[in-house]
Amino acid sequence: MKPLRIALVLGTSTGGVGVHVLDLAREFAQRGHDVVVAGPPQTEELFHFTRHGAQFRPVQISAAPSLVNDVRAVAALRRALTDTDVVHAHGVRAGALTGLALLRTKTPSVVTLHNAMLAGGLKARLLTGLEYLAVRRADVILGASEDLVARAKALGAREARLGPVPAPPQPSPTRTRHDVRVELGLKDDDGEILVLAVGRLAPQKDYPTLLTAARAWRGTGIHVAIAGDGPLRDQLQADIDAHGLNAALLGHRGDIADLLSAADLLVLSSAWEARALVVQEAMRAGVPVVATSVGGIPGLVGDAALLVPPGDADAVAEAVSNLAQDPDARSRLAAAGRARAETWPDLDQCAAGLIELYASPRDAW
Repeated sequence: MKPLRIALVLGTSTGGVGVHVLDLAREFAQRGHDVVVAGPPQTEELFHFTRHGAQFRPVQISAAPSLVNDVRAVAALRRALTDTDVVHAHGVRAGALTGLALLRTKTPSVVTLHNAMLAGGLKARLLTGLEYLAVRRADVILGASEDLVARAKALGAREARLGPVPAPPQPSPTRTRHDVRVELGLKDDDGEILVLAVGRLAPQKDYPTLLTAARAWRGTGIHVAIAGDGPLRDQLQADIDAHGLNAALLGHRGDIADLLSAADLLVLSSAWEARALVVQEAMRAGVPVVATSVGGIPGLVGDAALLVPPGDADAVAEAVSNLAQDPDARSRLAAAGRARAETWPDLDQCAAGLIELYASPRDAW
């Protein structure tokens, strides 16, 4: 196969989407392809695409729609995407603007939908318009979860299929379980249980439900640690203080592998997720998972995690309490999680599948 010139487009990202684009850029470059990443300058500052074999083209794709900014972004994308064999945009905003930039060109395009559009009212109508544009302009839509594939088909996608987003390999812990738990104020020898949650302190993660559940655990030796930062930090801290919860906001952490090694359970309380990277990391590491049954989570975990309804604090409290009191159940769930993780496509398989798609004749898409 001759080397391809592949353009990857992303919007504003500080987390999973940017990590995935970086993984793909590195994998494609290592296979000898010419990779261009187009996106906001701050994404290069955060993810360092150029250190991993890609070229970077600054395109200011803002998080919110803006007529003036979007016209400028489309013009910048047209320049950045010149002479590419295929363009792969990530996210609705990037996909919609890429669709406009490629008007009157024959360049094939792929869009990966990573997130559901969780909004109401006028904003929901605007986002639906962007979804429609992104979906109808692309040759192929890849959904990170089954519901996103169904959504793309409902909007009239030419071709929509599942496109799993694998978590990158997790580094080995650099500290012992004991040392991490001491840092967090726990002891290993008195039955204390560490419940870990990881993710941005934003509405989608629904940490208020987790903290409401934590009221049932006061005085039980169950500790909650939430790694991440975001706009809801002050509100969540006020909730912790007002109810005397045994919970700590750890802020942004670069040692998730260490935290997982110290955790007895991982809880995902999100209102929606595709293939949550932290769930993948926890199951690979043998940490039992309690997660909301939303988006792509059921298809990801199968029967290797305890699923609870979204927004149901009582269900979260009961699931965690039962596992906290049953070490054998935790061990069985940990083993099931490791086994389930072995069935997921890895980054190498994901990259190889995309290259095969890019290189195939367009009428075969």
